[in-house]
Amino acid sequence: MKLRVLGCSGGIGGSLRTTSFVLDNDVLLDAGTGVGDLTIEDLREIDHVFLTHSHLDHVTSLPFLVDTVGWMRDKPLTVHALPETIQVLKEHLFNWKLWPDFAQIPDAVNPWMHYLPVVVGERIDLGGGRSITPLPANHVVPAVGYHLDSGRASLVFTGDTTINDALWPLVNEIRNLRYLIIETAFRNREHELARASKHLSPNMLADELEKLERPAEIYITHLKPGEYEVIMEEIQSCAGKFNPQMLLTFQQFDF
Repeated sequence: MKLRVLGCSGGIGGSLRTTSFVLDNDVLLDAGTGVGDLTIEDLREIDHVFLTHSHLDHVTSLPFLVDTVGWMRDKPLTVHALPETIQVLKEHLFNWKLWPDFAQIPDAVNPWMHYLPVVVGERIDLGGGRSITPLPANHVVPAVGYHLDSGRASLVFTGDTTINDALWPLVNEIRNLRYLIIETAFRNREHELARASKHLSPNMLADELEKLERPAEIYITHLKPGEYEVIMEEIQSCAGKFNPQMLLTFQQFDF
């Protein structure tokens, strides 16, 4: 498996892109603004989109993706998400008011897009020995992370989350774990904001990483624009023993 980072910022501006990854050539993990950097040929190859939750920074490119290449494809794009996330998309995004309902275009029998609900802990076979399993997340809306397994090695992406005791027993069962991508959105002085918005601060991250019982390379995503350096300095100060690194756009993971 090859996972390429299209966007990993908590905001936009200049070269910053919001959360999105492309797995091999046919799967998107979230659909933030980074998806817009793919070519039309790349977009046409996407068969599956796995969403962590309904927030705009994770779904904003989905309407444009379907609109751009839906008519070019011979099968619908499959959107995998929690039932609650799917309901939000139906009611507030693909609702004919903000954007057309591509689950009904050109008709309900042959749509350009269809939804497939996910269940935490239920493994999804992607073919070629690849699988993806939703993991629990703790956010202000229903959310998941994902465990990507090539058979040879695994990568865990937490999605947007705060303190999450339900996650770590599942992660600690992954014998071939190689990479962990985990968020830290705010600096320590914004601890209360992190708690209220259900994100992590460096001190909270350090407490979470103490629950990890397997060796893994750790990468930090979703940092607040303008505070990257400060947040990473604070992370090194309180969680340096885990050697966390800042996730970078265009970074690629082979596993």
